[in-house]
Amino acid sequence: MANKIVLNNVGKSYETGKGKITQALQDISFTVEDGEFVCIIGPSGCGKSTLLRILAGIFRQSTGEITIHRSSDNHRPLNAMVFQEYAIFQWRTVLDNVLFGLEMRGIGQKERSDIGRHYLDKVGLTPCADHYPYQLSGGMKQRVAIARALANDPEVLLMDEPFGALDAQTRILMQEELLRIWNEEKKTVVYVTHSIEEAVMLGDRVVLLTARPGQIRHVYPVDLPRPRSLTMRTSPEFNAIAQPMWDDLVEEVNKSRRSEEKEVL
Repeated sequence: MANKIVLNNVGKSYETGKGKITQALQDISFTVEDGEFVCIIGPSGCGKSTLLRILAGIFRQSTGEITIHRSSDNHRPLNAMVFQEYAIFQWRTVLDNVLFGLEMRGIGQKERSDIGRHYLDKVGLTPCADHYPYQLSGGMKQRVAIARALANDPEVLLMDEPFGALDAQTRILMQEELLRIWNEEKKTVVYVTHSIEEAVMLGDRVVLLTARPGQIRHVYPVDLPRPRSLTMRTSPEFNAIAQPMWDDLVEEVNKSRRSEEKEVL
């Protein structure tokens, strides 16, 4: 498979309110193949979300280069982002939320309506097409956000803890829903999460960042067959992949805590 995303020695620093320079990310280099699902984990404050926002073009990296290779269709947006918060418009119906990106691109009414309804069907929200966000549960709102991102047909789908605000049961169901959709769409996905279990369940590879400044400690291949199901979570193969990640993550979390204690003192 061809590389879709290439990061070469990417770093990010910023100035704090007291004029101190903080290094958030340092020398980040890895690739993401076309159609690959890559998860990023690491201790709190290691720069996971910062890295995702750099990929989205929201932030500018301080050093290094990022290349996202376009397909032959130059009319497709380069990326779409799904946030942890329910970033949907409260004054628009479910269908109108899904159609928003297509409207901004000038897609005709009939075509965008067909596309929007297609993706509403994919996320199981066709009966709610005319509802407003206040009438939906948290999981349903996040399904609207995912449908909107997919409907706009981005080159890369970026997801920042999209299920982090959901209760445990809904989160698991949403993971299964996302796996089903990804198996059908084969989008290139970069997914930030705090959960090792979620990363192993979803990802083809998992990138573990160190404590700040975030650097790549290790990239783990996830050699589990697809399509995946929730029953895999209890398998020896799943645990054999997850345990080394957990051991490394605990070490990085402890480093982060010691660093925070020094700053306080």
